[in-house]
Amino acid sequence: MRKVIIIGSGPAGYTAAIYAARADLKPLLIASSVEFGGELMKTTEVENYPGFPEGILGPDLMVKMQEQAERFGTEIVYDDVVSLELSGAVKKVTLGNGDVHEALSIIYATGSAYRKLGLEDETRLSGYGISWCATCDGAFFRQKTIAVVGGGDSAMEEASFLTKFADKVYVIHRSAQLRASKVMQERALANPKIEFLYNKRVEHIYGAELVQGVGLVDTVDGSESTLDVSGLFIAIGSDPRTHLVHGQLELTEHGTIAVDGRSSRTSIPGVFAAGDVLDPTYRQAVTAAGSGTVAALDAEHYLAALPAEVLAQADEAVPVSV
Repeated sequence: MRKVIIIGSGPAGYTAAIYAARADLKPLLIASSVEFGGELMKTTEVENYPGFPEGILGPDLMVKMQEQAERFGTEIVYDDVVSLELSGAVKKVTLGNGDVHEALSIIYATGSAYRKLGLEDETRLSGYGISWCATCDGAFFRQKTIAVVGGGDSAMEEASFLTKFADKVYVIHRSAQLRASKVMQERALANPKIEFLYNKRVEHIYGAELVQGVGLVDTVDGSESTLDVSGLFIAIGSDPRTHLVHGQLELTEHGTIAVDGRSSRTSIPGVFAAGDVLDPTYRQAVTAAGSGTVAALDAEHYLAALPAEVLAQADEAVPVSV
């Protein structure tokens, strides 16, 4: 049995592992068999993470975090968690290969997944003109013409931010009415660099190696048109990866995991949350990393308060096969 198991291998998970390992908690980190490293594995240049003045590729940053976590003794398993049993003093984590790992505490850091348009070329051109994060990639589109898809607050924020770099920003929305708050709408509508295309749906993305344009369909009359752009930012929301804890942990109205104040403590003692899975607002690598720090410290304090005889049971780290 482990003292702590960390589920998730993004900035929050790896940072939690670094802190937990340095505290001699001997953490086990469960990384996905396919999507290990989190959303930064899909990002090209990262210029806003502290400590890298020249920028760093997203995958390279995640490799460095992994190496740092392993340096202090974190054990990493590349498999997918298929079920969790969080009630009771001992938590159980079942993997796709059938192994069942037990722990006195869990740090849940599975992140969130940006919603996609579901188009054929969306994945192929991800990182090559298609982005889900203006603060991550906006600087690569200086003096370019780009488009933002969406009609909510996040789309207005993305579009307004992108005007710092781009010469022209189109906002493509599938209906005639924006969903964004009044203040966000007014700010975007007043920006001379932003042009709104209402009742339009992105149906195609053009470009062999880089985005060169999009094909639009009018949602009212079905007419088709094309728009020449160098980048497409998709801002139609994101969904926290909470499916494993539905019915077990308390969630917020945003669908994120509810925690106690600024802590990482969830509704079940010994279970802590970190990163985008509890953050509906900022969703940045650096804030996720900070959240991972909080979770590791909270887990350390929780474990320190347990009876010595209970902690002694966590010396055995062999999974049970089923």
